[in-house]
Amino acid sequence: MPQYRNVLVTGGAGFAGSNLALLLKEHYPNTVVTALDNLKRRGSELNLPRLKAGGVNFIHGDIRSRDDLFTVKDVDLILECSAEPSVLAGLDGSPDYLIQTNLMGTINCLELARTRRADFIFLSTSRVYPMETINALAYSEAESRFELMDSQKIPGASARGFNEDFPLNGVRSLYGATKLASELMIEEYRSAFGLKTIINRCGVLTGPWQMGKVDQGVIVHWIASHIFGKPLKYFGYGGQGKQVRDILHIRDLFDLVRYQIDHLEALNGALFNVGGGREVSISLAELTAFCQQSTRNKVPIDAVIEDRVADIRIYLTDNTKVTQATGWKPQIMPAMIVDEIARWIADNRSSLASILA
Repeated sequence: MPQYRNVLVTGGAGFAGSNLALLLKEHYPNTVVTALDNLKRRGSELNLPRLKAGGVNFIHGDIRSRDDLFTVKDVDLILECSAEPSVLAGLDGSPDYLIQTNLMGTINCLELARTRRADFIFLSTSRVYPMETINALAYSEAESRFELMDSQKIPGASARGFNEDFPLNGVRSLYGATKLASELMIEEYRSAFGLKTIINRCGVLTGPWQMGKVDQGVIVHWIASHIFGKPLKYFGYGGQGKQVRDILHIRDLFDLVRYQIDHLEALNGALFNVGGGREVSISLAELTAFCQQSTRNKVPIDAVIEDRVADIRIYLTDNTKVTQATGWKPQIMPAMIVDEIARWIADNRSSLASILA
């Protein structure tokens, strides 16, 4: 990364941000990497010693505050990882924090990029796609999961998953709406001010050091529940745990981001769907089997027939576009992911118990 001397990672004490910041510093030791985070999410403070040990600078700041952001004087690349990441955020009260963080915070980051002439890589989400359209797709039901049919009436979907042509009209959750609105603003800033930008619509990200909850970070939440003996629930769609998501290990995401950093000039303006794809996907029932095998524990799992608000039956990323553009493909399979997270929790049980249990 010779062209970038100073990189700012927002949300830099969160799961994605901290891991990407540390991997950036590891692979580009002569680059100054700075992580900025408001430490709102419980458990993010555990990443501060990791950042310090890895040579990453830390600023306790909030992207909602332009004053906080503009304390960063030298930056030529911004990796925008900050977000209120829950798809249920804002539904139980005021959506103000969600909107101020996920939309206005991104605009503040774009202003920093504009004034510092910095390039911009944005972690968006698959949740920009509308829920009703996703749930209207043709599917089949196998023993342990739902599968998308290859032939679909809606463009942009097949048995491989969802590509970038999937329609955007419809309701997608307040969370998804803020991320889509941010994408639109990024495009406008790129056109109006000549910023170099890349947008990655990520599926489910996971790996060690994710402080998983039921509404965000479900893979870690499921594994932790098996380790700590907490009961679980299969919500909706028949209550059998056949809902499917593709999952992407954070190191696989870093491999893509690293390529994008090294080829940002050629990839300027690109928007990619980025996820595990059909090959790295898992249903809740399959996740349960992996957890039982890895932890040697079983926990009670109740069946809740009623569908949960903002839930979808299946999401798979069609990585065709990003693979053709970069050669990148995810490498870390679900069983390996579960085993690695289970070891991380077991090795840090005392510090994680109050957060994950």
